[in-house]
Amino acid sequence: MKLIQITDIHLTTPGDTIGGRDPNANFERALTHALDHHPDAEAIIVTGDLSDWGEAEDYARLRTRLSDVEVPVHLCIGNHDDRETFLATFPELRDDAGFVQKVVPLSVGNAVLLDTWESGTHAGSYCDARAAWLDRTLAALDGPVWLFLHHNPVPMGMAAMDQIMLLDADRLGGVLERHREKIAHIFHGHCHLPLSGQFRGIPFSAPRGTNHAGWPDFGDTQVLAGCDLPEAYAVIQAHRPGDLMIHMVEYGYAGEIRREGSPDKAEWDRLTMVR
Repeated sequence: MKLIQITDIHLTTPGDTIGGRDPNANFERALTHALDHHPDAEAIIVTGDLSDWGEAEDYARLRTRLSDVEVPVHLCIGNHDDRETFLATFPELRDDAGFVQKVVPLSVGNAVLLDTWESGTHAGSYCDARAAWLDRTLAALDGPVWLFLHHNPVPMGMAAMDQIMLLDADRLGGVLERHREKIAHIFHGHCHLPLSGQFRGIPFSAPRGTNHAGWPDFGDTQVLAGCDLPEAYAVIQAHRPGDLMIHMVEYGYAGEIRREGSPDKAEWDRLTMVR
């Protein structure tokens, strides 16, 4: 199984930039790079912040762009999105309770996409209705389950970011603990930083994002910090249940790629190897 995780694309009105970068061009570059280098991917999952301001025009352009992508693309929504505006363009993604949640069957297990959006806040929410849906869904599935959501469920240790994490993490955690043996990994976005850790004993990870990058400023308690690190997406590989490899591909890197030497130790040479 190979999946591509793209996150925090922040589409804008054409010509508008964020941090001096063009989110529309950078998403196009990410998508093109992923499709060129990983045509064998089973699916591309975009974990939220599809639009920077939750605008209908952004979703319309996104739908048009995805219409001719041969690899299936699945969407979560994030805090910069607007659920009803998004669903007006993607009505087939509305579940029975009005949320953007679904199950994606894969060659190794199933991906479960969650909706952590909440009106009027950048923080994430996972209410009783969504938690009940997830409980029923996990009860009906065999493992492994790969969970995808926008908001981070574990504090980052940075005050400003911790104000806008998934505030209902305990409710989500309670559901996951009941099905712990089925859940192989959690993938999230939101933070614009490469992260890894555990939530209720379940490993999680996040890549950087396709436009502006975050910066781990642990001292600033008031504002979020950004920087000019390369844009990135994640490649997720699972050859069998229990084995997982995740790459963060910095497709925005513009420097030299060196061919440093053979993996055959017998061919290593102090004079010829790149150092």
